[in-house]
Amino acid sequence: MKLACVFPGQGSQSIGMLSELATSHSVVGETFQQAAEILGIDLWSMVVNGPEAELNSTINTQPVMLATSVAVWRIWQQRGGCQPEVMAGHSFGEYSALVCAGSLKFTDAIKLVRERGRLMQSAMGEAEGAMAAILGLDDATVIELCAQAASGQVVQAANFNSPGQVVIAGDADAVDRAVAAASDAGAKRAIKLAVSVPAHTSLMQAAADEFVLHLNAVQIAPTLIPVLHNVDVKSYNDPAMIRDALSRQLYNPVRWVETIQNIAAAGVTTVLEMGPGKVLTGLNKRIDKSLKGLCVQDAASLEQGFHQCEETA
Repeated sequence: MKLACVFPGQGSQSIGMLSELATSHSVVGETFQQAAEILGIDLWSMVVNGPEAELNSTINTQPVMLATSVAVWRIWQQRGGCQPEVMAGHSFGEYSALVCAGSLKFTDAIKLVRERGRLMQSAMGEAEGAMAAILGLDDATVIELCAQAASGQVVQAANFNSPGQVVIAGDADAVDRAVAAASDAGAKRAIKLAVSVPAHTSLMQAAADEFVLHLNAVQIAPTLIPVLHNVDVKSYNDPAMIRDALSRQLYNPVRWVETIQNIAAAGVTTVLEMGPGKVLTGLNKRIDKSLKGLCVQDAASLEQGFHQCEETA
């Protein structure tokens, strides 16, 4: 078995996630305690108790999901799970991948993603942003519809998630126009998402410019395991190139389809999603049906992952 590990982004969080693993693996609590000491916020209480609106706020979701994915990876490592050939993360899940690949310290990354979330939330000022999922249209059609719907505002393809599934983002009115146009063009579904931050669009350029200062303030090391970046589906060992890829990621689309195609082309047969939600596992199956997928998020899936390693050792 050639293995890849991928790390989820915003949208995979839920109240109570990882509770089962936390009862049997102290590293979950230890990881969230590390985060609390850095940020001065009890993220684990947020996971256990909510409220949902607080958990779903971008400024909280990003550090929470980073801690969640890193905790799962630490359990995998402690238990002697097989090592992946390559890693990738969806949107800010890329930071989880870099921590687990030895490029970023967890304590630095938790500060980075908190600041990233803050800058993204504040980037729009008084303007209203939005995101929407377009299902059943090809990428080129969605890109063209966005161009037509912009009308002096911004609406762009933000996530190329799977064949026939593109997330668009931008100014709220422009997103509404694009959603209506997509429905008229025959989309199976065109639905607004409960997200107000238009991530991975040009509206995040100012946030990226400020975020560079924070990236430059932390140490980044060459990865021990290759990490494919969202922005160009390439892996880098040069810290300056990693910083550049992370900065550009904020205002460029997530190229997830190409990422998984690249992983499959490298001979990977199994992709483990390190963290809750199963979102990436579902997308990956639609991208390449030959890939075996497993979302590691509880005791049963953890044991299933170890069993797969043993079978192919």
